[in-house]
Amino acid sequence: MSQSTKYTGGCHCGTVRYEVETSIDPVIACNCSICRARGSLLAFAPNEGFHLLSGEEALSDYQFNRKVIHHLFCSKCGISSFSRGRRPDGAQVVAINVRCLDGVDLDALTVRKFDGASL
Repeated sequence: MSQSTKYTGGCHCGTVRYEVETSIDPVIACNCSICRARGSLLAFAPNEGFHLLSGEEALSDYQFNRKVIHHLFCSKCGISSFSRGRRPDGAQVVAINVRCLDGVDLDALTVRKFDGASL
């Protein structure tokens, strides 16, 4: 696992911007219905390592199935750059869509598959 690094990221139109400290190698490619449709590559950060810089008022929340993950997206451009939820131990976590981070070479990352469709 790589070392934690500080990244900036956000949505397509720039309304939602954030800063996050996390490790992004490897990233997770989940095959659940929403991740598959969005094409997300995910990294996870503790809640305290994530700072929303702008766009809170533009965020819309989508929940489905057990309604335990807040799939947030920009109401202006529709991009889901992060989601909020809890780990099995109850700790708050932020799932970062690594495709929405600034300056990341996606081809240099190790991708691990996760079978979320079976959950």
